Amino acid sequence: MKALRKIFDIFDTVKTHGILVILTVLVLTPVFWIVNTSLQEGGNLFSGQQLNLMGLTVSNYRKLIEHSDFFLWIKNSFIVCASSTLFSLIFTCTAGYAFSRFTFPGKKKGLMFMIIIQMFPAMMAMVALYNLLDVFDKFTGGIVGFNLLGLVLIYTGGNIPFNSWLIKGYLDSIPRELEESAYIDGASKWQTFTMIVLPLMGPIMAVIGIFSFIGAYNDFLIPSIVLQDSSQYTLAVGLRGFISGKFSTEWAQFAAASVLGALPILIVFLALQRFLVEGLTKGALKG
Repeated sequence: MKALRKIFDIFDTVKTHGILVILTVLVLTPVFWIVNTSLQEGGNLFSGQQLNLMGLTVSNYRKLIEHSDFFLWIKNSFIVCASSTLFSLIFTCTAGYAFSRFTFPGKKKGLMFMIIIQMFPAMMAMVALYNLLDVFDKFTGGIVGFNLLGLVLIYTGGNIPFNSWLIKGYLDSIPRELEESAYIDGASKWQTFTMIVLPLMGPIMAVIGIFSFIGAYNDFLIPSIVLQDSSQYTLAVGLRGFISGKFSTEWAQFAAASVLGALPILIVFLALQRFLVEGLTKGALKG
């Protein structure tokens, strides 16, 4: 019986490791392909199918830097992502705190409404968003409209409903006694929020920051509709130029831009990953 149990344990271990190996291969294959393509001479996407160590070159990276607006796209992407992430954190932290700690008319219906609007795909809102930006563009003389600021407003508004739920769930797991002690000591509600609650929200703020930043950085659909001036293209929109238009089909440079463009996201993720598990698990305790 003991020998049979040992055999089953070995089988479970082999099965688990086998599944992990398969998943790892599935995840890393596209990454290897795009990196290999970026290091091969020529403009064929399928040049990355075969690894040729003798033919590795950085010429595609050099062409990318010298003959494209790659760093301008990166700068525009960072402006949009950092701004929308900052505004999202400001609005969602205050909204989540209000939903978690205060009782007011329409609270339950408001939370339900935010969940319901998350069920609809973003494409359904594109016509409304386009018309709204058109109105803002005419009303503000082009300050807010089909530009980076308009894009920031769209991402900020889109992030508020779901992230407010995350904040609320996280705050529900923090004892109210901490704030009640501050009230007894004479602190106001704003002082309690900024000096007691906000420092405890680091993990969930990191989660929201990562999701908001990555979501905006990788999005192509909305920027391709909103941004009409090539000097304001984000990275995702700029990459389209390598496979259409004046750049023709430059798959190797497209791959090089993809590799370089992924580095900022990788750095942000590595810097904040230790907050991810803590923030997500605490936010899931109470919904």
